[in-house]
Amino acid sequence: MPEMPILYSFRRCPYAIRARLALAYAGIPCELREVVLKNKPRAMLDASPKGTVPVVVLADERVIDESLDVMHWALAHADPDNWQTTPTVSDAQTLLDRNDGDFKHWLDRYKYADRHPENTAQWYREQTFSYLEALDQALLSNHWLHGPSMGFCDAAIFPFIRQFAMVDRSWFDECRFIALRRWLDRWLDHPLYQRVMAKYPPWTPGDTPRCVDWALQDD
Repeated sequence: MPEMPILYSFRRCPYAIRARLALAYAGIPCELREVVLKNKPRAMLDASPKGTVPVVVLADERVIDESLDVMHWALAHADPDNWQTTPTVSDAQTLLDRNDGDFKHWLDRYKYADRHPENTAQWYREQTFSYLEALDQALLSNHWLHGPSMGFCDAAIFPFIRQFAMVDRSWFDECRFIALRRWLDRWLDHPLYQRVMAKYPPWTPGDTPRCVDWALQDD
């Protein structure tokens, strides 16, 4: 690619994490612009008025502002381990759809239970159990949701399970979803994840461009 894409990102956002995972895996360097969501930069809003991350601005000024679209775009450039092949876990795509649907709905209420006082955090957590059970069952006979190796669905779902676990890590570490816990630990220890979670100061207009090359080496 003749010029680096610009990536507006927020380090802890699960949508941004999944995008960064795909960009790093595909070996696509970016001009990274870390944003503060309470003070979104005008340049990001001009590119994508909806004001959510990630936002990728390409050299030809095309904008990609949906995280799954960023993943597909990155993997169209390089997919060394065949993340986009059909998963051997039969319901992997359904699990991804559920992740971005009902599970995210209940995750937000669990994490921000004080904003939803009509029920307790524990009650909101319990609404996620059918989904977590489905993930756990899929992982009982596979190291990854994609099958024997990491794939697209793993990278797309992992950041949300990470966010869920961080709400009450002590509870999660003792919960009954043993296979899911092991899967999360594999991700947290993975060099790909550790690279994309490096901390950077927020971007402001006029800053020297921060060029980040997440290309994998011997992971």
